[in-house]
Amino acid sequence: MNQSLRLAHIDAQLVEAPSEFEQALSERRKEGQANRGLSLTIRGLRKSFGTNEVLRGVDLHIPAGQFVAIVGQSGCGKSTLLRLIAGLDKPTAGTISFGETTRPEDIRVMFQEPRLLPWARVLSNVEVGLGVDRTSADAKARAENALGEVGLTDKRDQWPAVLSGGQKQRVALARALVSHPRVLALDEPLGALDALTRISMQRLLGRVWHDQAFTSILVTHDVAEAVALADRVLVIEEGRIAHDIDVNIARPRQRGSAELAALEGSILRNLLGNGDATDL
Repeated sequence: MNQSLRLAHIDAQLVEAPSEFEQALSERRKEGQANRGLSLTIRGLRKSFGTNEVLRGVDLHIPAGQFVAIVGQSGCGKSTLLRLIAGLDKPTAGTISFGETTRPEDIRVMFQEPRLLPWARVLSNVEVGLGVDRTSADAKARAENALGEVGLTDKRDQWPAVLSGGQKQRVALARALVSHPRVLALDEPLGALDALTRISMQRLLGRVWHDQAFTSILVTHDVAEAVALADRVLVIEEGRIAHDIDVNIARPRQRGSAELAALEGSILRNLLGNGDATDL
């Protein structure tokens, strides 16, 4: 099967979700008790590295359980914003709060590199995501459940070195999910994967976000990925939120549809200013 036919086959799989999918998603949004995510509020956020001001007065509110994608050209500040949200860096000025707290413990980060421990087997790598709880009696069962979520139960005793790139990222996702986070921050987690594996991982991320109802914040260079996954796309320019775009397209979303293509083109035109999106 050639690549174009394989992509078409995967696209067909992406829309073969149960017909109840959108209804269940709508009901989850309406029922606060079913929403495990935390809301996020940012006020006057600034970040400088020496004399270089990377973020310049960012104000943002993300409702609990929303999937937000952040796009922008290299160096615009999107990864810096995600690191501040995740608590990996401290702001120069401004505040970040989650619900009624400033720094929750139940926020997890997934990076572009899997960052697995090469001396630990797959199941042990997932258990690391439990932190101090990894010594508890049910730690192994929780790790096995997380591996099942990403379809890698059969790899539990393998070494990371024998896994493919996509499998390693699935392990990294399982490690992030094992502690049942209320916020998942994703920093270009699929950027290094081939096209087919990337589509498969996008589908997986969409499914676990729907099933576990956490708040998700994705930084990506791929505008098509942003509109396929997110409820909302933020365009960062020169350290500020230049555009805040709602993705009002019903789920499940069909890759290559006119609606997605039109929205993707609009965002690309915003990114390019007066340029032509077809120039990319």
